[in-house]
Amino acid sequence: MTDPALTPSIFSLHPLAWFAAALAALMLVVLALAWWAAGWLSQPYRQQIAEPPAALGANAVEIATAQGMVRGWYAAGTPGQGAVLLLHGVRADRRAMLPRALALHARGHGVLLIDLPAHGQSDGEILSFGPREGLGIAAALAWLQAQQPTERVAVIGASLGGAGLLMAELARLPAAVVLEAVFPSMVAAVDNRVRAVLGSLAPLAPIATPLLLWQMPLRLGLDPHQLRPIDRLAGWTRPVMVLGGTQDRYTPPAETQQMAEAASQAQQSPQPLWLVPGAAHVDLHQFAPQAYEAQVFGFLRTHLQVNEQSR
Repeated sequence: MTDPALTPSIFSLHPLAWFAAALAALMLVVLALAWWAAGWLSQPYRQQIAEPPAALGANAVEIATAQGMVRGWYAAGTPGQGAVLLLHGVRADRRAMLPRALALHARGHGVLLIDLPAHGQSDGEILSFGPREGLGIAAALAWLQAQQPTERVAVIGASLGGAGLLMAELARLPAAVVLEAVFPSMVAAVDNRVRAVLGSLAPLAPIATPLLLWQMPLRLGLDPHQLRPIDRLAGWTRPVMVLGGTQDRYTPPAETQQMAEAASQAQQSPQPLWLVPGAAHVDLHQFAPQAYEAQVFGFLRTHLQVNEQSR
């Protein structure tokens, strides 16, 4: 029989072995938490949505895409005033854009509010942070352009909505675009959010951010380093207005300025930039409604005006 005195026990391990075992256990916990967090972030955001409010005078619509139906509300506008596609941010639905829609429709613009794929009542099994959302956005934009064949059509895209628009393969560009708090790259978006969540532990972001990013190819079949909405601005030939908050930690002002500079370089002319004083990563229309409607709706009105020579 083996002498118990000679049998190694956990209590007789060298301190370095203790440290290695504790470090391995900690890494397993961290990996499990990162896997859970990434899984939660990519889960569909399902919501039951009632009939459109009577004040909007809209109809519920379904738009077919390669990955299922995109659902939303559509209200035609006054002839000659153009139409606007409204795209909400991540883990929201069409109702987030309702105040904008009501204000735009009151000015005579047609409006289409959709639930992005895997949001609200639209089909979709996973959030992809741009590419899959872009498929639904492209279909919705083409649908609205078909409904308004003699009108100019613009887009307001907030955060993920704007990123999805830029990542989409569009058959026909909109007449003008408003990008609100749109991240320049997926890597930057994840890193900013990790730092915001960690707070005083933000120095750990160089460890935590890669743990989230490495899962994207496994879960989505996408390389996060190739998800760069800012690069897609190089192909835009229509007016772009870029918005962001001066206190936004998810899309900091410096990144919003980079997006505006990219749009300006692409078109070889300055594109409007509005950094909203005091705003974080919030609904900018709700944060400063009067200023928003003056600046953003003024920009849209300029580019949605009937001008036969510019069609």
